[in-house]
Amino acid sequence: MELTKENISQEILLKAFNHMMLAKAMADIYEENRNITKYVHSTSRGHEAIQLATAYQLTKDDWVSPYYRDESLLLGIGFEPYRLMLQLLAKAHDPFSGGRSYYSHPSSLEEDKPKIIHQSSATGMQTIPTTGVAQGIKYIQEFNLQQFENNPVVVCSLGDNSVTEGEVSEAFQFAALHQLPIIFLVQDNEWGISVTKEEARTADAYDFVAGFTGMNRMRVDGTDFVESFEAMKNAVDFVRTERKPMVVCAKTVLIGHHTSGVRREFYRDEADLEKHRAKDPGNILRKRLLEDGVDEDLLKQIEKKARLEAEQAFQKAIEAEDPKPETVENFVFAPTPVTEEKGIRVPDQATEKIVMVDAAIHAIQELMWKHPEALLYGQDVGERIGGVFRETVTLGQKFGNKRVFNTAIQEAYIIGSTVGMSAVGLKPIVEVQFADYIYPGINQLITEISKSSYLSGGKFPVSNIIRVPTGAYGGGGPYHSGSVESILANIKGIKIAYPSNAADFKGLLKAAFYDPNPVIMLEHKGLYWSKVPGTEEAKTIEPDEDYILPFGKANIILEADPAEIEKGRTLVIVTYGMGVYWAKEAAKSFEGRVEIIDLRTLIPLDEKLVFERVKLHGKCIVLTEEQIQNSFAEAFAHRISKNCFQHLDLPVETVGSLNLPAVPINLVLEKEMLPNAEKLREKITEIFIL
Repeated sequence: MELTKENISQEILLKAFNHMMLAKAMADIYEENRNITKYVHSTSRGHEAIQLATAYQLTKDDWVSPYYRDESLLLGIGFEPYRLMLQLLAKAHDPFSGGRSYYSHPSSLEEDKPKIIHQSSATGMQTIPTTGVAQGIKYIQEFNLQQFENNPVVVCSLGDNSVTEGEVSEAFQFAALHQLPIIFLVQDNEWGISVTKEEARTADAYDFVAGFTGMNRMRVDGTDFVESFEAMKNAVDFVRTERKPMVVCAKTVLIGHHTSGVRREFYRDEADLEKHRAKDPGNILRKRLLEDGVDEDLLKQIEKKARLEAEQAFQKAIEAEDPKPETVENFVFAPTPVTEEKGIRVPDQATEKIVMVDAAIHAIQELMWKHPEALLYGQDVGERIGGVFRETVTLGQKFGNKRVFNTAIQEAYIIGSTVGMSAVGLKPIVEVQFADYIYPGINQLITEISKSSYLSGGKFPVSNIIRVPTGAYGGGGPYHSGSVESILANIKGIKIAYPSNAADFKGLLKAAFYDPNPVIMLEHKGLYWSKVPGTEEAKTIEPDEDYILPFGKANIILEADPAEIEKGRTLVIVTYGMGVYWAKEAAKSFEGRVEIIDLRTLIPLDEKLVFERVKLHGKCIVLTEEQIQNSFAEAFAHRISKNCFQHLDLPVETVGSLNLPAVPINLVLEKEMLPNAEKLREKITEIFIL
């Protein structure tokens, strides 16, 4: 095989030239057919060299997260123009999302190519899920859970301006601290839409990461294919061998538009465009090939053939069928195997009751003994204290600090890394220390986790458990007492459990583990140890190891007297969590006249049982600890009213906290804000008088 003086075969150089001409032809065709290419898209013009140089290093054991300008990278790993164009035109057989997502937003599990988790449009946000992939691979190799032909390398590609995102720094920090096998490929074209580098940052990525001890780094001219190929070969070989992280800062140019919707003429002058066009990677490689003695006619033939191939692919893609309307709801969730209650809820001979916090510890312990792919991490969950509520105590000692470990204060990383961990076949159980601190992780929860199954066409449901201690009691104050279920319930594509007792907690946690979808466990701090007066019944006999309680199955925990129902003198309280105990206490004043439903899970929600019982009683209160206005409870009350309207004696009522921005720390003020049995009793009396 003929080699150039840099020891890169002419075959590889010609392959790269062909891919560059394809990328150019595709971009030109899209521009010429703007009435057809109506969906927003970006192209790789100006970035082709570094992208192809990266693609050519990767094997089927590797993982790569391209960003929205990485069309040449996708060509380089083997995706043909036709299949890319199916996504461009949002066609039914778009291999990545089935017509749901933008161009160059891939996801792939194809066996002969590097794997790609779902890619979103939120710039820089892919760094955390992709670092989670590297974290998962390190775990798999340390515990010998899977064999690979090659040590896998993970590549996360991103634009230079996205490096200023805080979540990118969380990924850098974790990768450097834990020495993960990942390359962060930063493509620096000096523009962030219309924001210049001078407006956006103090340093490029190379200088920026100097403070992350343990992070290796290099600079490269990303417009020169030969230099890029050598650099990426060195980077990939280093990470494949040394298993350490690397940042590659590749200087590129932006020849095309930012996107088809934000066109270059909106914000760039001719001088800037000429400066960038002068570094066109295709022209640089053409010059190199001619210097190496390649016949110019051959290059012209390659260019002509690329244009013809792109034209034919485009025409074929235009003629491809659109998605069928009835498929629009497919892939929101992956099917769960847990559909029925199984195991023994109250084992024979068992007499001692356990608190909720122990139910969780025992459930996780049983799962981790049985499943080596299970691991637990978060703030302070490790061996020293086992969680600020002692909710993971003993687990660190039993499983070691590679399976149960502390993280930094990085809620975004804790939550978002589960995407990558799940993708490589692990089951991460993670914890946010207080519900009030989930907000830094909301971006990952919405942008990456909730959409992953839907936008990957079901290829990448995120199988995780996110534990969130929630709720108020005992003067916890404004940043340790919040309820967040309404915010979470408004995120489509996640499941939410809210157990009120130890048996339900254990059964739901087991169901969450075997569910292939993302699950948030809302765990009321006041129920953990049953220290709040009136919550003694949160303690239960511990179910056996095989006990599983499926999501979406509410429970009638107090039934009304049939005679009172017959007389129309009853109502049903629909609630969850701490509300169960306020309802139980209040019901004591209305013997036989109150039914209580414990929802147990908020998504999925057992509307069937609720509607059935509301129609029977004709009167309903939805009880929550949250502030009522614009809440989950208020929305559910509306759905109950709509579905049960003809059977209602009165409008469905809601009872909850006062509409305040936070829970005050003073106990007198806290009590005034929160619902309780006494306030509920007054509402029930009011309803029965009407």
